[in-house]
Amino acid sequence: MMKISPPVLVLSSVLIVLLFVSCGEEGAGLEFEQQDRAVPEFNADNAYQFIEDQVNFGPRVPNSSAHVQTKDYIRDQLAAVAGDRNVFVQEFQQEVYGEELTMFNILASFGVHHEDRIVLAAHWDTRPRAEEDPVDPESPILGADDGGSGVGVLLEMARIFSENEPPIGVDIVFFDGEDYGEVSDLDNYFLGARQWGNHPPVPGYSPRFGILLDMVGGENAIFSKEGYSMRFAPNLVNEIWRIGDELGYGHFFVDQRGGNVADDHIIVQQLTGIPMINIIHHTPADGGGVQFPPYWHTHNDTMEIIDRETLQAVGDVVLELIYNRIPT
Repeated sequence: MMKISPPVLVLSSVLIVLLFVSCGEEGAGLEFEQQDRAVPEFNADNAYQFIEDQVNFGPRVPNSSAHVQTKDYIRDQLAAVAGDRNVFVQEFQQEVYGEELTMFNILASFGVHHEDRIVLAAHWDTRPRAEEDPVDPESPILGADDGGSGVGVLLEMARIFSENEPPIGVDIVFFDGEDYGEVSDLDNYFLGARQWGNHPPVPGYSPRFGILLDMVGGENAIFSKEGYSMRFAPNLVNEIWRIGDELGYGHFFVDQRGGNVADDHIIVQQLTGIPMINIIHHTPADGGGVQFPPYWHTHNDTMEIIDRETLQAVGDVVLELIYNRIPT
């Protein structure tokens, strides 16, 4: 993700996932109320282990052996709970900075008989350079939080969805190539999200909404209400932050307007019209900018900064939304 706002993007309007559905009128599905349904428990230890497993492969930079190993790991974890028929790997190639990259978006569907659906997403690649690091800015980062944490949370949710039928269909997408671009070169960020939107095996996918998880595992994380998210789906943002406060996680889900963070959710919304919001550790900076945590894009983004309480908060809040706040 980038600190700056993205330029106007000229993009097509097609999306992929596994199923064809329609959510009806614009804005439908973005009203919420308690449904008196049971909410399964999120296991932060499992999420933490999923993150550690990724980090143990090393930096997950496209064209590296760690990248291929992690792709196989994520696919296998999803297949174990969703079944092979409900997991799809979208392989694609793209030349970036003179190098031909092979990348993979990884998709899984749960509650496949539900036509009414939502989408959860995270990026799984890590940054090929640590430009914010004062000692070694050229080497790739481990990306425990920036790349690993969203995947860890969603892999634990995948396990939960397989054991506890969600009241609505849920599709999980892990985007590749989110963090490849050099500073300010937005054309070479969000590569997997662009591919996901531009080359669908099945057109017409139209879930109620999407939630992107990015940097959701750091100690003492602060999730401000990201600016583009408030533009795309303010009701969804406000409901998630309301749940956070109700569950005692208001110190994470802080009721303040954040900055505009260029991330995969913008590409999804512009390509597809799906209202997608971003839960991301950041605070607003002076002059309308964005402040990320001090380990961002440095070699300090390791397991040492991953906190189980943060993972628990994110998992509990999103599961409460899915299982108990969405009218069906």
